[in-house]
Amino acid sequence: MAFANAPKVGRSAAARYFQNNGQKADQPEYETGRGRPRSPNSEVAAVSADDHYLTLGISTYTSSDAYNWGQSGKEEKVGKSGIDMSYRIGQYSNLVDDSIRVSYNEYNVTDQRATKLSLLYAWTLPDASSRFPLYFGFGAGPGIFFKQLSGESAISLDYQLYLGLRLFNIFENTGFYVEGGLKNHLHLTSDGQLNGTYISAGAVFTF
Repeated sequence: MAFANAPKVGRSAAARYFQNNGQKADQPEYETGRGRPRSPNSEVAAVSADDHYLTLGISTYTSSDAYNWGQSGKEEKVGKSGIDMSYRIGQYSNLVDDSIRVSYNEYNVTDQRATKLSLLYAWTLPDASSRFPLYFGFGAGPGIFFKQLSGESAISLDYQLYLGLRLFNIFENTGFYVEGGLKNHLHLTSDGQLNGTYISAGAVFTF
């Protein structure tokens, strides 16, 4: 009975030992943006602090009120469709993402068409490497009208407040996002302004 618990030795036991250890060595470990080990079977890869991402989507105004734009007083539902792009350029203290947001929007004011490109510097919380799917942020910068009503300012001060959901790397380096918020602007050399709410959806590319 004393030999029942003795370790198994021999050529077959040695072969099984090296086979099992070889399988473990062949299984690579990956790390997330926070430096934590991650299984290679994880469904969604993390975004690290050094990664950049670009979002590209379409948007539409859900409400939009113009004041003193082309006429005195208020006009409703002037905002139409648009294209939105956001590019992450950096991170601050593992807390905030710095990004450039570009929005192209069309308007119909007093039955006249206007188009504008917004160039915004934005701050988004939390940073992408936190892996938290919900985010919110604020952006501000100049708006340049490609087509504007006669007598109205060709440059505006634009600002956005947004809240969204984003999922990275659903298919390789591509994910998706959906967001909504405020898109407002003030004309710099005339009295016009716009107060609007919007929704936007599109793809997220990580590189």
